Amino acid sequence: MKLLLKYFPDLTENQIEKFTLLESLYQDWNLKINVVSRKDIDELYLRHVLHSLGIAKVIQFKDGSKILDVGTGGGFPGIPLAIMFPECSFHLVDSIAKKLKVVNEVVEGLGLTNVKTTHSRVEETNGTYDFIVSRAVAAMPTFVHWVKGKIAKEQNHELKNGIIYLKGGDLTEELKDYRTTTIYNLSDFFEEDFYETKKVVHLPLKYRG
Repeated sequence: MKLLLKYFPDLTENQIEKFTLLESLYQDWNLKINVVSRKDIDELYLRHVLHSLGIAKVIQFKDGSKILDVGTGGGFPGIPLAIMFPECSFHLVDSIAKKLKVVNEVVEGLGLTNVKTTHSRVEETNGTYDFIVSRAVAAMPTFVHWVKGKIAKEQNHELKNGIIYLKGGDLTEELKDYRTTTIYNLSDFFEEDFYETKKVVHLPLKYRG
């Protein structure tokens, strides 16, 4: 928790309460249904929560924004972002039911009313969103194909509607066909070694009616 307050000193009491409770909920549920590795559970704030919130260093979602989290796994980045932006609505999608069971229990345990979950492949979900977030579930060309037609027309942010992706390593090859991407190094925001090669990638996508 100290780690979060180091980088997000303006958290409200309610947010601090939820972020604190998050750890015990994950520890408890992870014993029943393993969705996060043992090492990662021990470093939950460093490897998962703060990593998810790297997106909040790049953009402040405006109230009323709709965000889709594709391949949410154990609920990252969607759950930390939903705590950070309580006036935005988050739709967490995953094709693996046991992972969503944990996500649903954590959402309920935290009392988050701005999160809904769907057990399906993203191609089969309907709706349009301001932004689509994810943590490295597929290479960008595949991901772009999956989320086709899911970007909202109305722009409400300085950052154009599109994909915001958490990814590590050298992205030159993967992004070579996407000239409009902006890459933000998380090492510019967080000093821990874990973030040395971690990045946030923003790819604007056009609305297709």
